Amino acid sequence: PFLRPAEFSQDRTMDFPVFRHALEWLAEHENYHPDVVVQLRPTSPARPRDCVDQAVQILLDHPEADSVRGVVEAGENPFKMWKIDQDSGTMSPLLEVPGIKEAFNTPRQSLPDVYWQTGHIDAIRPRAILEKNSMSGEIIMPLVIDPRFTIDIDTPADWKKSEWLVTDGGLEIVDPANQRRKVPEKVTMLLMDFDGVITDNRVWVDENGREMVAANRSDSLGLSILRAKTGVELMVVSREVNPVVAARCKKMGIPYLQSVTDKASALKALFSDRKIDPATVIYMGNDTNDLPCFPLVGFSVAPADAHPEVLRAADMVTHLNGGRGAVRELCDFLLSRLK
Repeated sequence: PFLRPAEFSQDRTMDFPVFRHALEWLAEHENYHPDVVVQLRPTSPARPRDCVDQAVQILLDHPEADSVRGVVEAGENPFKMWKIDQDSGTMSPLLEVPGIKEAFNTPRQSLPDVYWQTGHIDAIRPRAILEKNSMSGEIIMPLVIDPRFTIDIDTPADWKKSEWLVTDGGLEIVDPANQRRKVPEKVTMLLMDFDGVITDNRVWVDENGREMVAANRSDSLGLSILRAKTGVELMVVSREVNPVVAARCKKMGIPYLQSVTDKASALKALFSDRKIDPATVIYMGNDTNDLPCFPLVGFSVAPADAHPEVLRAADMVTHLNGGRGAVRELCDFLLSRLK
């Protein structure tokens, strides 16, 4: 409903002034006073589907609590951590456990259970922010989250790990716009758009109006290997009328449907005529006219540079662009799965 002020939008801005401003703005301009404030940090995007409901319910069940914070079992035990004295160079334990001598030499199972706070969720009573000047207050309840959901995106490497976890981790996560499907155990056919998938979506036109496109030889080799090793059928389905589609497909030895204005109807007819199970078909497309095809097949794929709507709807997005190795990336991925 509003933008936060510039002074609360800096690189080092803390959460507290942002949330305090939001609550005060809502109270002043809309007379709105929420019972619970929920914070979902973008650096921990993989959340259990009941994460928000559980956190709010815990807070409602404990009226004495100021907040609920998501935690996971700690991967490293702090009772086995050390400090190094910069003057003497000697070490001393970071923490001690009452009643246990040399906790750092004690089996882990004998030490207290410890938990690591994550960015999955905080459910906070406004009084903690407005009256106690805190994002958590004094009485904090835990929401213990399955550690398999642990993601903390700080680096590009973390992003790749997160992508794998979301697409291949087998987790039932919150994804309001789309529940991505897994690759079918049995794949019988790979259908592909031409422009933007086989090609890089550009067109060169000479002074006589003749058109040329660019394709990637690595893609064609990948398709050849995929077909030879798995028996997966290949086909191009294109709206394009230019004979370059036929020329390139014939060169690759791939059947094609050209000048297709209604791809969804074409796919339905193909599946019916050939008695193909759509659940065993993969479709790769890059633009909005491919979207009606996605729900008709078992798995959908988009190149990295596809239209934003297509990227959001696809079950898988390649790291490479169309016409620049995206098809080969998909082929290698399928070869690793279908062996």
